[in-house]
Amino acid sequence: MEGFLGCHSEWNLGSPGGWDYQRITQIIGKAVWTRINATRPCGVELDFDHPLFFPVRGFVSMLLQAYRDREGSKPGVIAVVAEEETLADVTENINLASHLSAVDGITGALMAPQELELDNGRVCWRGRPISVLFMDFNSDVLLALHRKHDLSPVLQAVREHRVINPRGTEPINVKSMFEVITGPWRHRFHSETVERTPWTRQFFSRSTDGPRGESIPDLIEWTRSHWADLVLKPERGYSGKGVRVGEVHPDADEAIRLALGQGSYIVQEKVPLPLWAEDVPTLDREHQRIVLERCQTDFRCLMGPNGLFGFMGRYGGVPTNVGSGGGVQPLALLRSDISVRQALDLIHEAMMDMSYAELAEVQLMQEQLAIEHRFTYLLGPIRIALRPRVVTERQLAALVDYSRGVWRDSLELERMWLAGELDAVLKIEEEELAIARLQPWGGTPAIIAADGLFGFGAHVGTE
Repeated sequence: MEGFLGCHSEWNLGSPGGWDYQRITQIIGKAVWTRINATRPCGVELDFDHPLFFPVRGFVSMLLQAYRDREGSKPGVIAVVAEEETLADVTENINLASHLSAVDGITGALMAPQELELDNGRVCWRGRPISVLFMDFNSDVLLALHRKHDLSPVLQAVREHRVINPRGTEPINVKSMFEVITGPWRHRFHSETVERTPWTRQFFSRSTDGPRGESIPDLIEWTRSHWADLVLKPERGYSGKGVRVGEVHPDADEAIRLALGQGSYIVQEKVPLPLWAEDVPTLDREHQRIVLERCQTDFRCLMGPNGLFGFMGRYGGVPTNVGSGGGVQPLALLRSDISVRQALDLIHEAMMDMSYAELAEVQLMQEQLAIEHRFTYLLGPIRIALRPRVVTERQLAALVDYSRGVWRDSLELERMWLAGELDAVLKIEEEELAIARLQPWGGTPAIIAADGLFGFGAHVGTE
């Protein structure tokens, strides 16, 4: 397989994460792979060190370039701003501040937004001017915190275009944008983007057209009768909260009541579960055995103005989000001259041939490494798959091209919003839109993510 199969499930242009968690996952995953091969060699050559498996490097480079463009070679502060209750627990942001501080002349400072201040008209932290500010939350959270703390310094940073991601991405940082891409404007977007976007419609009582162009006189009743092939999601949800998936959540009436009761939901065509599922060797602790567990996978592409930063691999149930109990998966480039399917068969054969005690010892090592790296999220320790997700050089090249299209098409969505073409689609309060207008994006430094439900040749059903 030279390219890859599947669709993206959503884009995140607000403040996507995973860029440093993947770096830690690679370190741990490589150590686990080395240990497994020392016990049961499988003859498959894998590379865990490809630059695209360490997206934090590109992200940090972008932040530094944004700083240099404003300040030149002068020393100064880059702020990493997150909600107060996350400061001690979200290792990724703690590490980002450390990565930035490792650069001569730069101080990376992690802080809550209310710690910023105005000093002689300049946005500062503890008396030191802030040049660039990465904000790890969206504008709806910013507004809620502003009402509580008076975040005038943050809003001034927005006006001065110091905030990354620019607040101008917010109006298009909603899942209803996929209706724009799969609706009558589809000709405005890159053909691969359209092909990889699941049919999506805002969910309320309306008539529309269906996935194959068929007429839908009543979207709610059509959703009920086609529920097995559909998904309902909050337009502005995160971590899989509030998502209902036909087949996984078979009660269509409950899903529809939830969506209509909460409001601002989308209905989306479901990407077939086998396409983004892979079997992963797992310890069955209850029966003291090794089993192949069927897991759903997720492949997040993280990109910036100069192209692809890299990827994050997740696995688990539906959804795979770490915030909903999912885990992360190491990524590995296949160096052996065989197919991805053949490579995984050999890896599985070797791992299943290990004794339970041998693999349990490997997992204990993995868990100890996770503790050493403070590999935690808000729910606690993050699960890590025992074997990597395997891709090829040609697939990486295809993903680079795909990501360029996502970036260009995100810009097209912003142009449409600024031209007033998306007014009927947007359901965002005016105060948020006012903040977005203070800092248009226009392709300036940002990190955006496309969450892909992709098959690379080892998904369920391949031989």
